[in-house]
Amino acid sequence: MRYKGLTLRVLGRTAAAMGPGKAELVERIALTGSISAAAREMGMSYRRAWQLVESLNADFLEPVVATATGGKRGGGAQVTSFGVKLVASFRAMEGKASAAVAADLKRFEKNLRPPRSKP
Repeated sequence: MRYKGLTLRVLGRTAAAMGPGKAELVERIALTGSISAAAREMGMSYRRAWQLVESLNADFLEPVVATATGGKRGGGAQVTSFGVKLVASFRAMEGKASAAVAADLKRFEKNLRPPRSKP
């Protein structure tokens, strides 16, 4: 049984400025053009997704996601070019960190109990 492995979180002043969940949310917003659609795809409430977007935009020097309020055509969200670069940088760091500890992680996993089988 393979375990999920390493999780990278870049800490900000009060919370994680970027982690796998925020990165995935930004990626899904980029694909859907919508915070609510991205949240639905992740099984997350719209409110929580909106809080994460606000947190991202507050933590970084430039906006990560630009939003438009509703109207005739409805609202929408667009990941900024800064946001695209930021997530790409985070994913690259994840890859480097995972590669750096791959052998150690493999040895470490041998000490973990296998997951329980469901009845």
